[in-house]
Amino acid sequence: MSLLAEDTAAADLGLRWKPGFRALGPAFLTELRPTPLPDPPYWVGYSEAAARLLGLPADWRQSEGTLAALTGNLPVAGTQPFATVYSGHQFGVWAGQLGDGRAIMLGETEGGLEVQLKGAGRTPYSRGADGRAVLRSSIREFLCSEAMHGLGIPTTRALCVTGSDARVYREMPETAAVVTRVAPSFIRFGHFEHFSANQREAELRALADYVIDRYYPGCRATERFNGNAYAAFLEAVSERTAALLAQWQAVGFCHGVMNTDNMSILGLTIDYGPFQFLDGFDPRHICNHSDTSGRYAFNQQPNVAYWNLFCLAQALLPLIGDQEIAVAALESYKTVFPREFESRMRAKLGLAEPAEGDRALIEGVLKLMAAEKVDYTIFWRRLSQHMAGGNAEPVRDLFLDRAGFDAWLLSFSERHAQAPRAQAADLMLRSNPKYVLRNHLGQQAIEAASQKDFSAVATLLALLETPFEEHPGADAYAGFPPDWASTIEISCSS
Repeated sequence: MSLLAEDTAAADLGLRWKPGFRALGPAFLTELRPTPLPDPPYWVGYSEAAARLLGLPADWRQSEGTLAALTGNLPVAGTQPFATVYSGHQFGVWAGQLGDGRAIMLGETEGGLEVQLKGAGRTPYSRGADGRAVLRSSIREFLCSEAMHGLGIPTTRALCVTGSDARVYREMPETAAVVTRVAPSFIRFGHFEHFSANQREAELRALADYVIDRYYPGCRATERFNGNAYAAFLEAVSERTAALLAQWQAVGFCHGVMNTDNMSILGLTIDYGPFQFLDGFDPRHICNHSDTSGRYAFNQQPNVAYWNLFCLAQALLPLIGDQEIAVAALESYKTVFPREFESRMRAKLGLAEPAEGDRALIEGVLKLMAAEKVDYTIFWRRLSQHMAGGNAEPVRDLFLDRAGFDAWLLSFSERHAQAPRAQAADLMLRSNPKYVLRNHLGQQAIEAASQKDFSAVATLLALLETPFEEHPGADAYAGFPPDWASTIEISCSS
């Protein structure tokens, strides 16, 4: 029986719902209602692009019931909300049972998208916490979800952030907020680890069959691994994850907390906590103040992703049945990641086709940038503008080692000597964003929002949805970070 069966008043969002993940049964989830926040809630930010993705009506925000429902204060017609159980490795250590500690799934739409409220109250998996999200972290997740989509990087999406004057406590008292998240699936590596670690093979198989049939149907007909669909599934997840990490590294994105419970089975960027886009290029940069060992430093992310996939392989071993086959299913990560990374970096350099010497060209400029911690986003955008006919001086001005950079620029120019410059410039301008969600921009929007001024959230969203466009008059959002930006500390509670 639905926990909402007795409700007579529910908000109709204009969506039709189907069982989806909930059909797996009570071993996988707990049905529960969101916990209301004190009235009145208010809109902090919203994405019309995500609304269109969901198929919401054009006037979706006009109903007071919608605002209340997406804050967890009203049930949503046709839904049976629940939280899911999973386990995982956190900072390389087995953490045991985890689960949706502050996320409550409304359900899956008929269009195949899951809708989740993050910050909607305590669940059986909250581990003593309050189940709430704060305004600060909610704005960051909302903006970065849509920013990553604008960059063309696979990600969960965010429909909106709603706020409340209710007080919650982290390092200091803050106000509560709820993010409405959207994805084809929120299933993580940790879901598989949970049932494998507890030797519940029937549930493990049911989960794997559900994911394969829904999202990886080609694995059923595979001829690889002697027709082993579970090994083919592991290989497919490995390759999606490799491609995702290549995109992260190419754009200079640090996730900050790549625990196995924060890894999407669909190769999506998921769980925006202590993330950061690089300012100065430092391969060893650690964006998470909680990461005292540097496990999740920027240059460690590709290796950590492989380690996490190895954990997934161990979880799937009872189904795969052969350790050698399981290890073989991971091998393609080692070829897909470097291939995809080089492809992304060649595009940033305007190189449509590979040629001998490209790797040296890529490694050479990254070495120069790292030596002086040159601003990552600004360098690539200025180089793109130079290729489009601009003077080289703005690019050269980023380096103290002029001789070193000039030597590299000569090699870069020679590589382009036989190719149409306009085509290269177009590729570069489509590959190197002008706008990314820098920490200080997010912080400024958060500070304004804490005073009930949400205009900065809307402005940033508009820029980040189309980050490759010039947006005349918005150059201040594409400039160098202020000195105080380096003092911003983002932790696992962010």
